[in-house]
Amino acid sequence: MFSRRTSWDLAPNAFSLALERARNSGRELLDLTVSNPTEAGIQYDERTIREALSSPAVLNYEPAAKGLLAARNAVADYYSARNTNIDPEHIVLTVSTSEAYSYVFRLLCDPDDEVLVAQPSYPLFEFLADIQDVKLRPFELIYDHGWQIDFHSLEQAITPRTRAILLVHPNNPTGSYIKEKERERLNQICRTHELALVVDEVFLDYSHDASERFSFASNSGVLTFALSGLSKISGLPQMKSAWIVTSGPQTDEALSRIEVIADTYLSPNAPVQSALPVLLQQRHGVQKQLNARIAANLRELDMQLAAHYVCSRLDVEGGWYATLRVPITRSDEELAIALLEQISVVAHPGHFFNFPRDGYLVLSLITPERGFREGLDRVLRFFR
Repeated sequence: MFSRRTSWDLAPNAFSLALERARNSGRELLDLTVSNPTEAGIQYDERTIREALSSPAVLNYEPAAKGLLAARNAVADYYSARNTNIDPEHIVLTVSTSEAYSYVFRLLCDPDDEVLVAQPSYPLFEFLADIQDVKLRPFELIYDHGWQIDFHSLEQAITPRTRAILLVHPNNPTGSYIKEKERERLNQICRTHELALVVDEVFLDYSHDASERFSFASNSGVLTFALSGLSKISGLPQMKSAWIVTSGPQTDEALSRIEVIADTYLSPNAPVQSALPVLLQQRHGVQKQLNARIAANLRELDMQLAAHYVCSRLDVEGGWYATLRVPITRSDEELAIALLEQISVVAHPGHFFNFPRDGYLVLSLITPERGFREGLDRVLRFFR
């Protein structure tokens, strides 16, 4: 009765079952995986947000396939503030970056075509690809005094059915930005093999050294789709607003096809589109709080690790996560379950993000500071 594309193994894994038991037990857990900013103690300008959503304009319906021009202008202004000039006509609004992936996969791939994706990386990609009948082929990020693309594994992964290279900039969870030399080589590979670049930039603004990192939104070397949205930029995942910026050769042809896809789905809702200029402005206050939280937790992490010789953290340049390297005494899933059951701490096992081997825990840096400090102390004492 059901399609093969949805024939996933939906049985909960051992860690999920252990987490459910722990939560049902009623005991207090210290959660070092908090990634929802609306549950992380961030203060929002509630009055301004409510007023933006109660404007009379939210009652109007304008079936603009790419999205309302005023909303697309607001997105273009966001890039302009980052010294990147974008034509609003090159912007297509979606309800989420997940839907943006759907548009791009449908545009580029026939059934069973392939997209290359870095590992470690975000686990949702596997489901997004399956739903669109796309096959993911992994290539490696390697760690040597910082993360970098393993171009040998990338080129080895290319086949006649490869249509695009998917990257996250900065990567989730490694927090590594793509360097300018890497971008040049990526463009060269894409030109040689007639591939597109798909670049998820939701964490772009969260550089840990406060420097402004380049965006792929104006990448002219090859056909490029840069994805982002309110979820991370303004810390508003509940508003369901994202976008695709198209650049490079064949932009006009790509946009004409995406516009048909967008017109078919008619997804972005009018109230959020109408409020988008105001919601994007909220990023200034939200990012200030999140960056301060990230910096404080990184300092706490380094201070506690300085007195600990068994565990260490990997270099991280941006984003909301830190990777802790820990002794390999069991699988990462077994370790995460032990932390949960023995010290009431929730941490992501590395395999959740497709780390190639055991010995990694991934911690959220936007966890409220007190909980992060106490949870980290418990974890490090566990290894002693």
